[in-house]
Amino acid sequence: MLISLNWIKDFVELPDMSPKELGSKFTLATAEVEDVIVKGEFLNKVKVVEVKSMKPHPDSDKLNLVTFDFGGPELKEVVCGAQNVKVGLKVPYAPIGTTLPNGMTLEPKKIRGILSDGMLCSEVELGVATESAGLMILDPASRPGTTMADYLKADTDILLDVDNKSLTHRPDLWGYLGLAREFAANHKKALKNPFTPEWEKKIEANFNKAMSPIKVEVNQDSSCLAYYGLSLDIPKMGETPAKIKNRLEAVGLRSINLIVDISNYVMIELGMPNHIFDRSKIHGGKVSIRRAGTDMKFQTLDEQNRDLIPSDTVIFDSERPLVLAGLMGGLDSGVTPDTTKLFLEVANWEAPEVRKTSVRLGLRTDSSQRYEKTLDSNMCYRTLLRLVEMISELCPGTTVVGMPEKFVREDKLSKALTLTISHSQIVSSLGMEISKETVRDIFERLDFKVEEKNGSYDVTVPSYRTTKDISVKADLIEEIGRMIGYDNITSVSPNLPVKPIRLSETKKFHRKIQDFLVMQGKSLQVMTYPLVGKELLEKAMWPEMNDKLVLVNALSVEQDRMRPSIIPSAIEMAAHNQKHFDSFSFFEIGRSYLDFGKERSQLVIGMYSKEGSRFVELANVVEKLLATLNVNYVFAPKNEKFQNTVLPTWNGTHPHEYQNIQIQGKFHGVINTVHPLVLKNFKMKGNLTLAVIDITDLESKEVKDKTKYQPLSKFPSSSSDFTVVMNKELPAASVITALSSLKQKEIKSKSIVDIFMMNEMQKAVSIRAVFEDSEKTLAAETIKDLEQKIVQVLEKAGFPLRS
Repeated sequence: MLISLNWIKDFVELPDMSPKELGSKFTLATAEVEDVIVKGEFLNKVKVVEVKSMKPHPDSDKLNLVTFDFGGPELKEVVCGAQNVKVGLKVPYAPIGTTLPNGMTLEPKKIRGILSDGMLCSEVELGVATESAGLMILDPASRPGTTMADYLKADTDILLDVDNKSLTHRPDLWGYLGLAREFAANHKKALKNPFTPEWEKKIEANFNKAMSPIKVEVNQDSSCLAYYGLSLDIPKMGETPAKIKNRLEAVGLRSINLIVDISNYVMIELGMPNHIFDRSKIHGGKVSIRRAGTDMKFQTLDEQNRDLIPSDTVIFDSERPLVLAGLMGGLDSGVTPDTTKLFLEVANWEAPEVRKTSVRLGLRTDSSQRYEKTLDSNMCYRTLLRLVEMISELCPGTTVVGMPEKFVREDKLSKALTLTISHSQIVSSLGMEISKETVRDIFERLDFKVEEKNGSYDVTVPSYRTTKDISVKADLIEEIGRMIGYDNITSVSPNLPVKPIRLSETKKFHRKIQDFLVMQGKSLQVMTYPLVGKELLEKAMWPEMNDKLVLVNALSVEQDRMRPSIIPSAIEMAAHNQKHFDSFSFFEIGRSYLDFGKERSQLVIGMYSKEGSRFVELANVVEKLLATLNVNYVFAPKNEKFQNTVLPTWNGTHPHEYQNIQIQGKFHGVINTVHPLVLKNFKMKGNLTLAVIDITDLESKEVKDKTKYQPLSKFPSSSSDFTVVMNKELPAASVITALSSLKQKEIKSKSIVDIFMMNEMQKAVSIRAVFEDSEKTLAAETIKDLEQKIVQVLEKAGFPLRS
C-alpha cells in the first residue's frame, strides 16, 4: 500500500521530520514501511524552454545541436536526437544533476565529441506517459523558465510504501482517515476529522422525502451485511480536478472519469469500497441482492468473462446480474462520460465469502482486499454521504432523487467493546513505569473512551477496531506499548529459572535414528513436503491416489493432497539428486496419511548408485540400526498371505531384491529396490533401493537399553566366505534365514557380501561368517568343522556351494 503524506495532511498536521524519519516512526509504531519515495521532486528542476535555433551535429546525420531559451540570462545548447524537434517549440529541459523517474541522473557527457548541457525530454522520460514519439510538446503560451511541477500542476509528495501483510489485522488503516488517526496518535497531534454529526446533517439537508426510484431487496441468505443506496441526477460529467488525479495516481490508480475517480477517491479516503451505477441501465427500477442460484457467465468491468457458481452473492436488476458482490461491477452497468443518472451503492459483505470467491476466480481488486479484512458496517452511511458531498461539489446542479435505501444485518453489526484493565497489569506487562495520565492520553488519542475507577480503566473500543483487531486486555496493553515505542522500553531478561528440557520419548527415538544413520549409515537427512500431487503418485505408479484427503483450496496442483506413503516423495527427491551425484544415501523421518485421522510415522532410508545395486549394503545398515534401537525384528521373504503395512501391492517392487521386515510380529517394514519402470518415469538411470519402516508404535514408548557390555576378546577371530547358488527368484536373505537354525556360539555373525547373476535362471550369493571364542583361540580343526556344518545346512536348504 502506498500512503501519500500530502493526503494525510488533509486530516493531521505532520511534524517537521525528514521522510525517512516519518517512515521509521510509522514502522516502529504501526506497520512496516518498506520504502520511502519522494515523488515529483525532480519536476521542480525540469523547466519549460523554447527552441531558438538548431543545426546538424558535425559528426552525425541523426543528431542536432539545439539552442534554447530557458528563462535565464543566456541561451543553452544540447545535443538532441528527437525527430520532432524544431524552432519555436516549447519543450521540457532537464539540467545536469536531475534524477529522472527511470533512475538515471544526468551528468556532463560528450556526445560524438560535443558536450551536451542536460537534455530535452519526452513524456516517457518524465514519467507522465508509457510511450511517446519524441519530445513532449508543451503549450505554446507557456513561459520559458516555468518548472514542470507548475506546468503540470503536480505536487511534490512523499509516499510510504507499507507492507500490506502488516495491515491485515487493521481494517481501519485501509483508509486515509484511519491512517491519519494513527499518525496523529503517534506524533501527539490533533486529528482534523471533518465527518462530524453536524456534517452529516448538512449533507442530509439535500435529501427529499420522495420515494427512491430504485428499490433494494436483500435476501437474508446472501453474504450482505449492510447495503445503502441513493439516486442522484447530475447535469453533466465534468473533468476530474488535477488534485484528485494526482492523488489517485500517487497511490497507483489511474484516472478514468470524474464519477469513477470520485468513487475511488472516497474508497481510499475512508476505507469503505463503493460502486456507482448508471441508473438508466438498471432495468425494472430495483436491485436484488441474492445468491446466483445457478452456474452463469458474468462479464466484469475488466471485460473478462467470469464463471459464477450458485453460492456466489450477486447484485441483480430485474433482468440480469449487475455486480459480483465485493469484487467488481459488470461491464454493462458502469458509468460513462455521458451518464447523468446515478445510483450510489455502499455495502458491506461477509469477509470469508469475498476471500473464497476472489481466490476461486483469481480476481483480486482494491475492493476485495478491503472487504477481506472484515470492515465495519457502521462506516457505510458516512461513505454514502461523502460520495454525495463530492459529487455535488464537482458537478454543480446535482440533485438527490428520493431518500436512501437501507439494509443492515443487526445481528452481525459491529459494536463498541468495553474492556476493564488495571494500571498495574499494563505496567507489569510492559516492564516499565507509566503514568496514569500517559495511559489515558494514549487511549483517548486512539479514539478510545476511558473511565478510570480505583486504579482500573473501563476502556470502550470503537466498533471499527473490534471487527478483527482488539478483543482482549492484551490488545490494550499492546496499544500502549507501541505508542510509547518498544524501542523506549528497557530490555530486561526474564526472572525465570533455567531448567534443562527433558526430551520426549519420541524425540529420543528419532535422535537415536538420526545419530546412527548419519554417523554409521553415512546418510544425509532430508525433508520432503507431506503434501503431494496426483501427478507424482501416478509417476510413482502408486496404487492409492488419496482422493479423500484432497485440499479444497490447495496452493497448487503439485501439493493438493496428503501423501498416502513416503515412498513417492523419496523417489522424487532421489530423482533430483541423481542429476548431480553418482552415488548417495539419505533418510527421512516423516508421516503418511491413510485416511481422516489415520496418520503413520515412517522412516525411509534410500541408497542410490549409477553403477550397481546397493540392496545388500542397505539390508546390513537396517539390520544394525534395528539392533541398535533394541527392536525385535525378523527378516522374512515375501508372503502373499500377509499384507505389508508400508508397502501395498505396488508395481514398483523389484522381482528379486525384496525383503520384508517383521517388527514385533507385524510386517511393518520392507527393503526393496525400486523397479526400473518406475525409475524410468522419473528419468532416473541406475539403482535406487529404499528401506521403509513404520515407527509409529515404536517412537512413543520408552525403549529400554538391553545392550550388554563385555571386554574386547583377547583372542583372534576368523572369517570364511561361502558362495552358494540359488534360484534368482528367491531373495538373497533366505540364505541367512537358513543359517539361523545353526546354533553355534562360535559363529558370531553372518552377512551377505555380494550377489551376482550367473545365468537367466540362477544367481550366486556370497556370505561371510565370522568365528570367535572369547575364552580361547579357535583351533584350525574347530574352524574347519564349523565351516563344514555351515555348508551342510546350506546344502540341506537347497543352496549348494558354487563349483
